[in-house]
Amino acid sequence: MYEVDIQLDKVKLRRTLLKKRQLMSVAEWREKSDRICTTLQTLIHYDEAKTILAYFSFRQEPDLSPLFANTQYQWVFPRCVGNSLSWHVWQPGDSLQFNSYGISEPHPDAPTINPSEVDLILVPSVACDSRGYRLGYGGGYYDRLLSSPEWANKQTVGIVFDFAYLPQLPVETWDKPLKTVVSETGLTGKD
Repeated sequence: MYEVDIQLDKVKLRRTLLKKRQLMSVAEWREKSDRICTTLQTLIHYDEAKTILAYFSFRQEPDLSPLFANTQYQWVFPRCVGNSLSWHVWQPGDSLQFNSYGISEPHPDAPTINPSEVDLILVPSVACDSRGYRLGYGGGYYDRLLSSPEWANKQTVGIVFDFAYLPQLPVETWDKPLKTVVSETGLTGKD
C-alpha cells in the first residue's frame, strides 16, 4: 500500500510543480536560468570538467543553452532510444531533431560517447530535495542511467528552480541521490 501512496504523492507533486514552472513569465524564467548558468560555470570550472552530459530545455526547464557556446567543453546530449538514453556529442551548428516527446535531441548519426570520458552529468529535474534525491518526469530514464555501474559514480548535478528545491521528496528503493543541486539561489551539496 505504501508503494502506491508514494506513486500518488509523486504524481501529484510533479503536476503541481510543473504547473508552477509553466506559470513563470518568460522574463523570470530567463533571469533565473541565467543565474543557474552563472553558478554552473563556477562549478564546472571548479570541477575541471571537460566532457559534460547536459540537456536541451523543455517546457520551461531551466535553460542551460548559454553554456553550450563554450567550446572548451565537450557537450553531450541524450537521445531517447527505447527505454534508455543514448548520448551524443553536439556543438553549436550541429543539427537537432525533435523526439516523440517534443524534446530536441542530436541527430542519430552524431558521434556517441563512452561513459569513461564523462566528467559531469547535469540532470533535468522536476524537483530535488536537501538529500540530493530528485523527482523526474516519471519515465525512469535517468534512474536507469544512474543505477548502471558505468554511470553510478559520476559527478551529478540536479538542476531546478528554487521553488522546486524541497526539504524532502518521497523516495523509493531504486532512487539514487545526486551529488549536488543547483538552483538560481546557488549550489548545495549533500557531502
